Amino acid sequence: MKLNSRLFLVCLLLTASTRPLAAADIPQEATWHAHSLGQAVLYMLIFAAVGIVVAVVGYKTFDKCTPGDLHKEIVENKNVAAAIVAAAVILGMCIIVAAAMLG
Repeated sequence: MKLNSRLFLVCLLLTASTRPLAAADIPQEATWHAHSLGQAVLYMLIFAAVGIVVAVVGYKTFDKCTPGDLHKEIVENKNVAAAIVAAAVILGMCIIVAAAMLG
């Protein structure tokens, strides 16, 4: 167990201490790729917030377009079929948002 933790620490130190592979004199294009851990965390928080908002708006839009009140069916009547449909709508919206962010 000690060997694994030492190997992990050595690998962590080596990766943390090496410079990025891109040369400093080559101008870099503006991209969404993070260049530091802080930037990656910031982008993750932004994308998570946008994804949650879009998923909720998509669910509410689907609820308005269907007859009846889907939320009431799930909460008050404990309709499992309605909950499965709502989950599929939310997952579908999340897949679309993820594809848009990766694309």
